[in-house]
Amino acid sequence: MLRIVLFLLLIALAAAGAAWIADQHGEVVLTWEGLRVRTSLPVFAFGLGLSIAAGVLTWMLLGTVYKTPGRIQHSRRERRHARGRHAITHGLLAVGHGDATVARRHADTARRLAGHDPLALLLHAQTAQLEGDRAGAHAAFRSMTEREDTRLLGLRGLFIEAQRADDLVGAVMVAEEALKLSPSSTWASHAVLGFRCAKGDWAGALAILDNDLASGRIDRAAYRRRRGVLLTARALELEKTDRDLSRDCVMEAIKLAPTLVPAAALAAKFESEAHQVRRAMRIVETAWLAQPHPDLADAYAHVRLGDSARQRLVRVETLAAKTPGNIEGALAVARAGIDAAEFVRAREALAPFTPQPTQRVAMLMAELERTEHGDSGKARAWTLRAVRARHDPAWTADGYVSERWRPVSPVTGRLDAFQWQTPVASLPSEHGATIESSPFEEAMLAAPSPRRPEPIVRQGLAEPPREIAEVKSEIKSEPDRLDQAKTDQVKTDQAKTDQVQPDGTKSDDARSDEAKPEAKLAPVTVQDNAPPSPAAVPPAPKAPEPVAVTSPAATPPPAPSPATEPAASPSPPSAEPIQAPAPAGPAPLFRTRSDLGGRLTRAPVPAVIPIQRAPDDPGVEDEDEAPVVDEFAEQMGAPKAQAGGWRGFLSRWGS
Repeated sequence: MLRIVLFLLLIALAAAGAAWIADQHGEVVLTWEGLRVRTSLPVFAFGLGLSIAAGVLTWMLLGTVYKTPGRIQHSRRERRHARGRHAITHGLLAVGHGDATVARRHADTARRLAGHDPLALLLHAQTAQLEGDRAGAHAAFRSMTEREDTRLLGLRGLFIEAQRADDLVGAVMVAEEALKLSPSSTWASHAVLGFRCAKGDWAGALAILDNDLASGRIDRAAYRRRRGVLLTARALELEKTDRDLSRDCVMEAIKLAPTLVPAAALAAKFESEAHQVRRAMRIVETAWLAQPHPDLADAYAHVRLGDSARQRLVRVETLAAKTPGNIEGALAVARAGIDAAEFVRAREALAPFTPQPTQRVAMLMAELERTEHGDSGKARAWTLRAVRARHDPAWTADGYVSERWRPVSPVTGRLDAFQWQTPVASLPSEHGATIESSPFEEAMLAAPSPRRPEPIVRQGLAEPPREIAEVKSEIKSEPDRLDQAKTDQVKTDQAKTDQVQPDGTKSDDARSDEAKPEAKLAPVTVQDNAPPSPAAVPPAPKAPEPVAVTSPAATPPPAPSPATEPAASPSPPSAEPIQAPAPAGPAPLFRTRSDLGGRLTRAPVPAVIPIQRAPDDPGVEDEDEAPVVDEFAEQMGAPKAQAGGWRGFLSRWGS
């Protein structure tokens, strides 16, 4: 709007000036070497304006002609630079999504078109890193350090390359140079601080921390916490060499970071040694409320030297009551209860955590069973549960699990990185809170059950042995088994009674049955090609009279006495032969040979196969040592074998 008003004002002024000139009367005479020009004032003013305009246009035209080569060169340079910037942009994008081929093509284009551009140098270095060309990347970053505007960027690249090459000394030298060049550089300060902490240069690390506070990179709260961590690490290192300096460091650290667990535990130890019991208990209680830890519980239990185990138990129960429901308090009470032989209180403390125990809970339960009852079986069961149980909290930093606290993470070099928490690998997932054994694993770990082969009987073959009937009878239920046993006993007694001769003597079969009672009771594994038992094979006939194969369970009729019937007229047996049962399976590959008669005998199968070990085996005691009671000693009694190892060699050498 303002521009429109100004334009209108200018037009109005020009119109007023033209009207004023037109109203003027008079002539203008121009004389130049005999040339005389006379005109009116308006015409002269108009001609003068045209002359000025023509002069300006002529000057502009001459200037344009003069500047045309320069403008053409500048235009070409701008187009070249634009193409270089386009190549740099697309090259960085290719590096971002990991396309090394495209990145290399754009990097070469950028170097050719915009070789002095800092971004072109950065693209070349990153492309070399993407391709794995360490030498090319190092050369690119080295060339960047020679320029003032890219020196810090080149040092950063050289630091990364030194870390990748595991050149710790070179990386620290580059970081220190970058820190001198730019004291506000965060990565350089972090690298130098981590290196000095790893080397144990706590004084240098404290100096770097003070420099960070002065430059404003960290606030006051972070400074107090980190300084407390460094002082605690220094105190732990000097605990056994310079206890006075260690005490001074840890007391300053506990003032700066009162919730730091290792500082509180060490400070309580020094205060306890100085007989400052109340101050030590107050330090531990402050840290315990922030983070319960077993080191704090141990320091609290032994805060007063010379106390009995029951006094320590009472003190630990007081500490655990400050954080009810916390597992660390329960574990501390259980530990103190076992030491004080208060097993009931230890069990009560662990009871809420036994349904889903952690490894420490399971191991304490195993120790409790072994100490209180001497039950090694339950102790082994709890130990097995400890193997499969969830992990307990531990000192963890960046996925690294440590058995003790450390001031700096060994993975990233970050200060105060270790936290008391459950490792990430053992956290519960959606598939299950704990790792429990599946039914398949339980079945695989269980003892194999004895297989009971089914007897195979076929029409026209030899009679199945007596052991088949015994195996079948074992498959029945318990009541049926008892009834069957009673029935068999009655039938056996009746058979023995019937086998008694009229003159009071017993038959040969009865005498043989009485002489070998063990043969009837010993079960033998049935095979399709196994020879039949002597009871199932009929004896070789002494007279040409037919003999029928009868079942062992059937009761044979009484044999005729020679006194009542003449020997010249033998009568056939009155009992009819029992038919063989229907076939229960395919025919065996081998048939029974009946011509062998009673020559077939069965080798007894031992119930337990003894395990024989060499005497120099660590699991076998020497003969001169006291014997150890073993619950499997009666079953594993095997004949003494020849000594092995160096003892056997010496015995054979002496012989």
